[in-house]
This record gives sequence, C-alpha cells and structure tokens, in this order.
Amino acid sequence: MLLIATVLTAVVIAIHVYIVLIETVLFRTRGRKVFGIKEDRVDALAPLMSNQGCYNGFLVAALAVGLLHRNPAIGRAFVVFGLVCVVVAGAWGAATVSRRFLVVQSVPATLALVGWLTA
Repeated sequence: MLLIATVLTAVVIAIHVYIVLIETVLFRTRGRKVFGIKEDRVDALAPLMSNQGCYNGFLVAALAVGLLHRNPAIGRAFVVFGLVCVVVAGAWGAATVSRRFLVVQSVPATLALVGWLTA
C-alpha cells in the first residue's frame, strides 16, 4: 500500500507542477485557455493567477519534501499535511469555481491520503 500511496502522491505532485506552470509562466497562453479566461481579462487576472500558482508551488514543495525526507515519520507528516491541503483546496475550488476541481485535485489527493493513512 505504501508504494501505491507514494505513486499517487507523485501523481498529485505532477498535477500541481502543471497547475503552477499554467497559473504562472503559461497563464497568458495555455492557462487562459485551460481556465476559459477571455483575452481581454488576461492582463487583469495574471497577477492573481501568479499568486495562486505560488501557493500551488508550496503544495508541491511540501509533498516533495515529504517523499524525499530521510526521516520516515517527518516525511509522512509532510505528505499527509500536503495532501490534506490539496483535498481542502480542491473542495473549496469545487464549491466556488468549478466541480472539475474535485476530479483534478481532490480525488487523486484523497486516494493518496487514504493510501498513506492505511499503510
């Protein structure tokens, strides 16, 4: 179960690296299309999206530290914390923006979290 949890956590990391990229460096091109932003709103929203991308980067960092930490107990704490944050962020996004957040963020993070908590 620990291997599956680790793989699922790596998937969550990959998803969030992509999210960081489309919210920051790729927002004016790919990000605009992914989020369905009209071109005339891009300049106004770019700073906000970049800030949001920064927060998603922190989630990536917490999960990566957790997977790479030498001390298994500390690593597990980082991973569990990071996954709980992703689940909550996905649920909040689903409630306030689009239900798609549940599928993209919360479901993979929940599966990984269940793996870690049952391993």
